[in-house]
Amino acid sequence: MLRNLFAIAMAAATAISANAADAKLTGTVIGSTYSVDYRTGQKSTTVNTAADAFDGNLSTYFASYDRSYTWAGLDLGEKHVITRVGWSPRNDGLGPGRMVFGMFQGANSPDFLDAVPIYMITEKGTIGVTDYADVDCSRGFRYVRYVGPSDARCNIAEIEFYGHKADGDDSRLYRITNLPTVCINTVNAEEPYDKEHNIISQIIVLSEENGEQYVLDAPGESRLRGNASMQFPKKPYRIKFDKKQRILPDAPAKVKKWTLINNYGDKTLMRNIIAFEASRLSGLEYTPYCRPVDVVLNGEYKGNYQLCDQVEVNPGRVEIDEMAPTDIAGDALTGGYLLEVDGYADQEISWFMSNQGIPVTIKSPKDDEIVPEQKKYITDVFNDMESRISRGQYNDQTGYRAILDVPSFLRHFIVGEFSGNTDTYWSTYFYKRRNDPHLYCGPVWDFDIAFDNDNRTYPVNNKSTYLCLDNSASGAGSMGSFVRKVLYWDSKTKTELSQLWSTLRNSRDFTVDHFNTYIDGLAADMDASLRLNFMRWPILNQYVHQNPKVYNTYGDAIKDVKNFISTRIGWLDDKIGYDPEYNAVTDIEADAPALTVSVIAGRVHVSADATVFDTCGRTVGTATPSSPLLLPAPGLYIAVAPGLAPAKIKF
Repeated sequence: MLRNLFAIAMAAATAISANAADAKLTGTVIGSTYSVDYRTGQKSTTVNTAADAFDGNLSTYFASYDRSYTWAGLDLGEKHVITRVGWSPRNDGLGPGRMVFGMFQGANSPDFLDAVPIYMITEKGTIGVTDYADVDCSRGFRYVRYVGPSDARCNIAEIEFYGHKADGDDSRLYRITNLPTVCINTVNAEEPYDKEHNIISQIIVLSEENGEQYVLDAPGESRLRGNASMQFPKKPYRIKFDKKQRILPDAPAKVKKWTLINNYGDKTLMRNIIAFEASRLSGLEYTPYCRPVDVVLNGEYKGNYQLCDQVEVNPGRVEIDEMAPTDIAGDALTGGYLLEVDGYADQEISWFMSNQGIPVTIKSPKDDEIVPEQKKYITDVFNDMESRISRGQYNDQTGYRAILDVPSFLRHFIVGEFSGNTDTYWSTYFYKRRNDPHLYCGPVWDFDIAFDNDNRTYPVNNKSTYLCLDNSASGAGSMGSFVRKVLYWDSKTKTELSQLWSTLRNSRDFTVDHFNTYIDGLAADMDASLRLNFMRWPILNQYVHQNPKVYNTYGDAIKDVKNFISTRIGWLDDKIGYDPEYNAVTDIEADAPALTVSVIAGRVHVSADATVFDTCGRTVGTATPSSPLLLPAPGLYIAVAPGLAPAKIKF
């Protein structure tokens, strides 16, 4: 043990010694084109220039003319591994504060499109003092720079880089926190400004997965995304790679399009992630992939974001046939289609208003590929479903159930009600497969004002009816009436909803304890990123968007969500009619025989003959030791064998 400690101490001392021994680097000064002459307020190329940040004089300083995305740096002539950086603030009242979120970057392209962070300042500077930080980055860079934080004109008195000549490698790259870092570098540092114009970008994702460094560095485009969220100071982004990419090793889909959700009005920054966990537990066929990340745009720290799937037709996402314009007859015309009941549908190109007044956007086929025959077909299918509901046609073969897949609709409903999501039926996805008459509900989406984060519906748990049926909830067109008819007009639905809820609750996972543990794990993983985010966007004690209350700390915000879930599950138990015995997965005594279950390539392998049920209590089929059962879709199932404890199956 002492030998190990001695070795560690010696290694650390050697590293410090090496960093200290590295020379202060010099090179050709580069930087933003224009500085500001404070005497006139005009652009300048001779006063307060980038060269003043490398003259060794703490009384001079660089101040750019533009307020954001400006920088000063060095062309080192050849690659160097940077081991140390230094900085000193401009000598004025605002100087020390202008250091916070200042970013040091390295690149090997003079346009810095390949720039990655090597260090970010998180504390105020001290006038007349040069602060230093060791850099833990093994890649060699020819070009290095300091990028000032937002709205700071890059005001800085002195910048220093230390290192040694080397090509380096990618064994160690700097990340803002323990989370993946997503860097978006645009041509000429142009900031995305709307969701119509795509800006040429280089997208770099840095992460450590299973102890190994992971780097994705690929060309693409970036733009803004969203509707209401696009109006916030912290902007949401959509990134699109030129070629399909698996953005992180655990991402199911290898595709071009990905979203960066800003969660500006969500003080926990995790409401979507929690709701997606509920979606997975509910057994919905597809739940969007998501990971919390830190985002840097053109060297400027933007905060904590949710890296997430774009809801679209693709393997690993909505897995249905992608239609061609020639699919206009026969089986080919029947699918696949991706629809969104959408409160903003009238702002889209490809959409229709149903006969009962529900606005529907056709997401796939895409608006520049769909042909009239396809639009008429899917519009007729949706209208036919509505018509059968309104006429009271509930027969499985000839009624609305022959079109609407009720199990997926109820799973989607449960996620919306569990989360108290005001917008459940403001944005609701449906999809239709080829040669399948059903419209399936899902995936779930958009939970930033869920979990009691909407002053129009707060407090949700004080309501006597389901939130989606309350007048304060958002519904696209007549979607609220549609839901009410399915829930109350069809006598079978109440029983099916109770059976589904009871099965989920009895699975051991859809519990208060599970969600508390899940949230605590998220909070621990995101802790450093959350702290930086609310330094960058100090809004915890401010009302933004639809907030019903504000918080002193993000810990208080997270506690509020946990308290809501605890009360909400009990509320739903009473409202839906929870049966603790229905499809219950019982704990197995230590000496009791157990049913062994595994899933390989979608097939259930069992140690004894077992009947497999879905979460609505319907029989899926029988599995035997010699004949595995192929599951119809991803989700949650229960395997029951005579004389053995039931086993839960997650696929």
